[in-house]
Order: sequence, then C-alpha cells, then structure tokens
Amino acid sequence: MAHIEADLHDREDEGLSERRFNDILDAVHEGDASRLTAALRNLHPADTADLLEQISPEERRELLTLWKHLDGEVLSEIRDSIREEVIESLAPEVLADAVRELDTDDVVDILEDLDEPQHGIILDALDRADRMAVEKALTYPEYSAGRLMQREAVIAPEHWSVGEAIDFLREAEYLPEQFYHVILVDPRMKPVAYVTLGRVLSSRRDMALRTLSEDSFRTFHPEDPESDVAYQFNQYHLISAPVVDQNGRLVGVITIDDAMNVLDEEHQEDILRLANVGDESSISDGVWATLRQRTPWLLINLLTANISAWVISQFDTTISMIVVLAALMPIIASMGGNAGTQSLTVAVRALATRDLTSSNAPRVVRREVMVGLINGVFFALVMGVMGVVLYGGGLWLGVVIALAMVINLAVAALAGTLVPLTLQKLNLDPALASGTFVMTLTDVVGFFAFLGLATVILL
Repeated sequence: MAHIEADLHDREDEGLSERRFNDILDAVHEGDASRLTAALRNLHPADTADLLEQISPEERRELLTLWKHLDGEVLSEIRDSIREEVIESLAPEVLADAVRELDTDDVVDILEDLDEPQHGIILDALDRADRMAVEKALTYPEYSAGRLMQREAVIAPEHWSVGEAIDFLREAEYLPEQFYHVILVDPRMKPVAYVTLGRVLSSRRDMALRTLSEDSFRTFHPEDPESDVAYQFNQYHLISAPVVDQNGRLVGVITIDDAMNVLDEEHQEDILRLANVGDESSISDGVWATLRQRTPWLLINLLTANISAWVISQFDTTISMIVVLAALMPIIASMGGNAGTQSLTVAVRALATRDLTSSNAPRVVRREVMVGLINGVFFALVMGVMGVVLYGGGLWLGVVIALAMVINLAVAALAGTLVPLTLQKLNLDPALASGTFVMTLTDVVGFFAFLGLATVILL
C-alpha cells in the first residue's frame, strides 16, 4: 500500500511527463476508462489541454468518449483551433458539468469560438444569473473589455472598515474563485477605489478601507478594445480593474490572467503572421487546415518572386556577357532580405508594445537608416575585396558589388521600419503582410541596383 501511495504521489508531481503521457495513450488505445481516469487524476488543466493538443484527432475523440470527469478549466486552457472539436466530442452531461465550473468570462471566451447552434448547449447548462451575464457580454463588440470581464466581483461600501470587510468575506455565501481586490463603491454602485487583499488582512480592524486604497486604481468601459486593456495592465502593473457602464456603475471586473492571455495571444499571432503561416497555426491542425493557412501566402510569395525574376530578365544581356554576376546576385538579395527582416522584427514588436509611435517614428527611422548605411559600407568593403580576389572580376566589379550592397542595406533598413508604420496608419495589421512587402522590395531594389550598376559601369 505504501508503494502504491508513493507512486501516486510521484504521478501528482510529475505533471505531463513522458511516462504519464504514454500511460494515458495506452489506456486510450485499450479502451480502459478506469485506467485513463487514474492517469488523468490530479493533472493540471493546462497540462490536460496540452495533452489534447498533442495527440491525434482520433485519439482525442477516443479519450473524450472514455473520460467522464472533464475539468471546466481545460476548456478554457485549450487552443481555440481544437476547442470546438473537443466540445463536439463531449457527452452533453459532461459538457454541462464542466461549464458550470467556469467564471462567466471563461464561458464567453469559449462561446466566441463556437458556431451558433452550439451556444444553446452551453447556455442551457448555466444557472439563470450566469446565463444572463454571458448573454449580456456577448452583446459587446468582439475583442472588447465587455467580452473579457467577469461578472463576479467582491465589492464593499466605501465607508466600511477593515473589520467589516473581513467579516463580510468570511460570511459570504459565494465569492469568486480568484480575486485580488475589494472594490469600494459609493451608494450609486460607482467604483471609487480598491484595496488589495494583502492590505486588508494586514491592517487593524478599525482602519477605514478608503485609507488603504491603491494609487493604481483605474476603470474601463465594456467597449474598450481588449488590446488597450492588456496594454494598460502591462504598462501600469495592474492586478485587476473594474469595468463600468456609461453611467459609471460597476458591471464587472477584469483580472490579470485574462489581460495577460490577450498579450500572449497577440504575441503568438504576430510571430505566426511574420512567418506567413496564419494566426492560428498549431501542430494539432490537420493537413487541410494547414494547407488553407499556408497556401495563399505561398501563392503571394510566388507572385512577388516573379516580380524579382522579371527585373533580372531585363538585364539578360549583361548577365550573359558577365557570367559571374549570376553567382553574386543571391548575395546582394540575401543581405538585403536579412537586414530588412531585422528592422522589420524590431518595428513590429515596438508597434505591438506601443514603444514605436508617431512622435518617435522619425528618430527611429533615422536610426535604422544610419545602421543600414554603416552596415552597408562595412559589408561593401568586404564584398568589394572578395569580388576582386575570389571572383576575379577586377576592380570595377568590386565597385559594383560595394555600391549595390550600400544601396540595398540602406533601403532594407528603411523599408523594414516604414512598411509596418504605413500598414498601421492604414489600420492594417503590421505583422500580417510586412514581411512579404519588405522581402519583395529588397529583392527588386537589390537586383536592379546590382545589375543596373553592372550595365552602366562594366559594359
């Protein structure tokens, strides 16, 4: 018995280890529900979500058919791209039990990614108050604070003392599963301040709550974009913040975990978009889903590559007379592409964090151009010497390579900053198409500068 208890303890501590992962898959393949339940016991919802994302769709369906005790937090943690598939695989009673465990903001997050016919299944599982709160939240714009907030909040009259607040917290029939502040409200239910739980618990009972309020207090409106909310949470180190209606009355609260999820999702989307693989790509996606995300961008890449090829074709006479140019062209294009990607990555990241704004954009553009010019001069000298020594093209070939390198690296640095800035001005996502534009521009300019200079100087 001691051996079994020790083994169970080890399983609780190991998380989603390779051993537990294999145990779960073995139980699924054997159709052993009791063994599967034992293997999943005490596994954190985030690890369970990872498990469901890593296995095949067939294994996922078999697992969910066998497992009758799904934790509601798993639905909240799981990737959007497979959440609908998971919900469809759950028995109605299992789904209902799972949804009842969630806060209203998590329920809203789940419903956002589901088709309309499935909304009724989840809404029917909620009690009347939660259902009304969820339906109200769904009336707010997508990606807004109203969708992000939870209805559950801990409030206290602004005139209360610490002792009154503590007594209320101890005697309350229901409190949110997680909360960080006691929100102080006036008689009209307008938030006026908040106090952290730490200060409440560490202060004398006779102290007024208002004297312990935090300087970071600020409110949001349901229509505020969730990206603005996440930015302010990160910028001002907020833990939670009230959401108020047009009359300033409390309607909900946003907590740091939801705000940080928004930032995390935005960062992931930017990375995927910069690579032109779609904003929801995942290793759990099937072949056709992956094709739909990648093929359009490869088609665009093909079209832009043909523009570069057309530029090259205009100098076919020059290339045929000086064959070594064909070997050197990829170097010019590659250096420009890499330099452009460096500037582009910095610019897109700075735009996402709001470090790059219209006020400091001219300074940043000047810096990038100067860096491009200095790098261009340095690598121009290197490639100029290599052109003479390694490729035997003579002094003028070295001059052509050097000048083309300076031009292309300066243009790459300029494009890497100006393209995302321009896209943002046009209310387009800078991460979505910047890479394609910058690479095309550097290729076209690099080939045109190199072959054009070669035509003028060497022929």
